[in-house]
Amino acid sequence: MEKTDSELENGKCPVHPNQEIELIEEENYFFKYSNYKKPLLDFYEKNPDFVVPASRLNEITEFTKKGLEDFSISRLKAKMPWGVDVPNDPNHVMYVWFDALVGYISALGWPNNDKQFNNFWPGIQVAGKDNLRQQSSMWQSMLMSAGLPNSKQIFIHGFITVNGQKMSKSLGNVIDPFELVEKYGVDVIRYYLLREITPTEDGDFTIEKLEQRYNSDLASGIGNLLARTITLAVKPNFEEKKPSAKIKKEATKTKKICEQYLENFKFNDSLKSIWELITFCDKYINQEKPWIASKKSSQVISDILFALEEISYLLKPFLPETSEKIKNMLKSKTSEILFPRLLKS
Repeated sequence: MEKTDSELENGKCPVHPNQEIELIEEENYFFKYSNYKKPLLDFYEKNPDFVVPASRLNEITEFTKKGLEDFSISRLKAKMPWGVDVPNDPNHVMYVWFDALVGYISALGWPNNDKQFNNFWPGIQVAGKDNLRQQSSMWQSMLMSAGLPNSKQIFIHGFITVNGQKMSKSLGNVIDPFELVEKYGVDVIRYYLLREITPTEDGDFTIEKLEQRYNSDLASGIGNLLARTITLAVKPNFEEKKPSAKIKKEATKTKKICEQYLENFKFNDSLKSIWELITFCDKYINQEKPWIASKKSSQVISDILFALEEISYLLKPFLPETSEKIKNMLKSKTSEILFPRLLKS
């Protein structure tokens, strides 16, 4: 993203501090960003939930109040021949931060397929905190200039640090996500990042924390609950019954809380509420001891089977593969180790 001279730190870009600043003069097309100070401020005032979290809306509002400078939207084709041509000018191509933003709507069929476009737009956008200006201000002014609806909402998330430090090749602490997925599985990584990190803030990643979460929440949590319940459900004396009012009430409460958190981008709290239902089920089983034959055994097992179906549904946005596995295991009543416990090396 373009930075003004006043935003440099010690004469260098705060985002790329290891690179020297180069002064380059060339002919460019510019977007009349300066015309959109008042329209943007009016829009922010009328839409107080437009940027999440609110602190980021305050940040972009204060930036806009200081006045906006027109920004470059093209580069010379002689230097960047691979770019998208500027209409009616063969010597220029569109600058990436102009054509990339248009991709939000061109991918939906605009301007040629109004039906498809209107089915999906306006939409919710997700961006890192270093993209706040492009997404919530520059892009919105571009939409205004084209007479198109503004984005519905912009969710701004933080960065992932490693052992408290920003990832950097020079520090040698960059973590390869493909290697993590290869070793632990994609749902495990999804779970850790969504559960451990507050979405709107920077969050730390360590292998130690990942493996702790894996063993406590996945292997000993949902994995163990599923395995022990199916083991009880395949015994010959089990007779499936309708879920009790008690378990239905608990599941309904969890679903409502989970959805409320999701609507407010609180993914970690949403997952926490699901695991509270898992904990409730564990306590229920341990208290009622359905492995000891009694009149209540089938009811308890049926209740937990029902709860697991609800848990499978609630997990789908977060852990789609795990959700499907749970669903299939419940249907077939076959037990397998969902998350093998990790042993300390």
